[in-house]
Amino acid sequence: MKLEQIQIQTNNIQKTTAYYKDVLELTILEKSSNSVTIKAGNSILEFVENPQFNSIYHFAFNIPENKLDEAIKWCKSKIDLIVIEDQNVIANFENWNANAVYFYDNNGNLLEFIARHDLNNSQTEEFSSKSILNISEIGIVNENPLALGNQLIEKYGLNFFSKNDNSEFFSAIGDDEGLLILVKPNRSWYPTQTPSESNETAIKLENKGTTIDLKL
Repeated sequence: MKLEQIQIQTNNIQKTTAYYKDVLELTILEKSSNSVTIKAGNSILEFVENPQFNSIYHFAFNIPENKLDEAIKWCKSKIDLIVIEDQNVIANFENWNANAVYFYDNNGNLLEFIARHDLNNSQTEEFSSKSILNISEIGIVNENPLALGNQLIEKYGLNFFSKNDNSEFFSAIGDDEGLLILVKPNRSWYPTQTPSESNETAIKLENKGTTIDLKL
């Protein structure tokens, strides 16, 4: 499953544009007075301005599976990575065969670079913003993640993520290429103490050759 585009909110389009252009060094595809469209590898990230918005999202970017250490070095002069434990910034997800680092954008959104070792996407080039492959996860907050997951499966022919222990508290739809992360409200976004909140999110995804538009 591929997350082709996600649309989320920001309360400051100018600062958001500057962050993704100057800090993450991503290409701005389109900019207006109240929105910005950003190229993130093979995905599109769109922010729409809502001056009253006062919440955060969680989303992740896939990076080459062999480039996490280089990504950490690249981040050091740009971004404060979140410490997981004992000065270590790398999260280890054994069941998912993946490692990740986390950081905040200018909005306080929790972002993630994740290296999924079961994907055949290693690269020889030195890590840069061009190494960001795609949006790999978007967090969706719902009172009943398992029920929502089952609804999406029935309606759109999607699948629960086979590597995840899906439950009524935390479920994942998709695969290593792209995941909808479904969580209950007020569940802390790992590895922080920031509680999850339900925010308007529009998603365009591709699954088995079919394009699906979701508003969650």
